[in-house]
Amino acid sequence: MNTPNNKKRKNSQEKIEKVFIELIQTKEIYEISITDICKKANINRTTFYSNYIDIYDLADKIKLKLLSDVYVVYREEREKKSHSYDFLKLYNHIKENQIFYKTYFKLGINDNFDNYLLDKKEIKRFYGDEFDNDEELDYHITFFKAGLNAVLKKWLYNDCKESPEYIDKIIKDEYLKITRIDLDKIKKELQ
Repeated sequence: MNTPNNKKRKNSQEKIEKVFIELIQTKEIYEISITDICKKANINRTTFYSNYIDIYDLADKIKLKLLSDVYVVYREEREKKSHSYDFLKLYNHIKENQIFYKTYFKLGINDNFDNYLLDKKEIKRFYGDEFDNDEELDYHITFFKAGLNAVLKKWLYNDCKESPEYIDKIIKDEYLKITRIDLDKIKKELQ
């Protein structure tokens, strides 16, 4: 392998990705042009096209990198196929890598990670028989994911001014309020 060329290619990719991440913070993906990236990264279009097919290919490759970086937070748990439900380490990672997570949400890839964080089999084991059927559990998971994502996005766009511990407390308090509600009482009221 030609190591100098590989290093040059990697440097070009890093420049392109860095500029894209900067631009995606203030623009939608369809508003970003290859010309914008090339000018800002100080590269020519040939260099861009030797690495990526188009803007969407670049975004897809960045998504894959972002996902692999996020999975690192819970690598040990994934390897053991268990979940500690320790979201504080995720909140710490978010605070330390804010631009990364702003990009993560901006590119709309949060559902992929949420599916790992909120694995249905794990949740069933956690709740036991609290939910009558899979449909009820699906609604519960959907509700929790939407709330979690909304809190995290708000925190990020406020530049993570609050501590990760504070965010952990807010989410746990809200979640515990929901799970403490007598589900039988709700079911009777709805019938």
